Amino acid sequence: MKEVYYKIAGHCIGIRFADDRSNESLLPSFAPFVSERDSELLFEMTVDDAFRFEVRGEEVGQFDCGGSNFGVYRLPDGGYQYEISDLNGTICACLEADAGFENNRVALMPGTDLRRGYGLNNALMLAYAFSSVEKGTLLMHASVVRNAGRGFLCLGKSGTGKSTHTQLWLRHIPGSELMNDDNPVVRYVNGETRVYGSPWSGKTPCYLDVEAPVGGFIRLEQKPENTICREPVARAFASLWPSASNMKWDKRVCDGICNTLSHILAVTPVYMLGCRPDREAAELCSKTVLGAWADVK
Repeated sequence: MKEVYYKIAGHCIGIRFADDRSNESLLPSFAPFVSERDSELLFEMTVDDAFRFEVRGEEVGQFDCGGSNFGVYRLPDGGYQYEISDLNGTICACLEADAGFENNRVALMPGTDLRRGYGLNNALMLAYAFSSVEKGTLLMHASVVRNAGRGFLCLGKSGTGKSTHTQLWLRHIPGSELMNDDNPVVRYVNGETRVYGSPWSGKTPCYLDVEAPVGGFIRLEQKPENTICREPVARAFASLWPSASNMKWDKRVCDGICNTLSHILAVTPVYMLGCRPDREAAELCSKTVLGAWADVK
């Protein structure tokens, strides 16, 4: 049985491949995160195509996850089962996890390496999000750009222009660089909010083992005029909550997210940007959020 290890945002994970049909070549986006086992594992996952659910749990629901479908089932002991389908609706992986997602088994269905890799990639994303939630760590749906040494995360509903806005920064705001375009990791560490690149970046291949202190969160809404304001704490919480990977029916997960957001909001600003998809929006936003840190050494 082959074992490989990766370190993502400071958390080490381990994957065991039960046979030669699967190996790390299914996970090209994980290559920058290869690591030795030098710390306690966040979680372990065994890839075993012979694995099957012995008894299916109670159905929680069928969820649309970026165009693909995840069937979610709850086991009597609090564990979970997932059937992960690709964009064509074909089941490509079956994942079973304990209640804390610390021990996981996944079977990859027959098919192309692309389909099997898609299933494994998504299984690992689920395990990462829900095993780290009590460790001050959030996997967030955002596009993040780094400038002046700080990361700025663009949040919002699908279609609001998160990637478009970060691209405007890259084009028009000197010193900007993309850290991740879909699923960065955010951690509250030693009184500071930090953002990290991850192996999950949506349609943009931006898989970077990088990190930065968070300069701010920017919630986008499409508006006819460009405006920006800092949000009060209650509104800021409501802006961040939908962007964190969540299982709203699971108290452990919800409590972990609430605790981490409470710490984050005590030290990190959240802005609401009403914007058009133009250069002026990027210039207004960058002037505001970078200016807030101008006097901070």
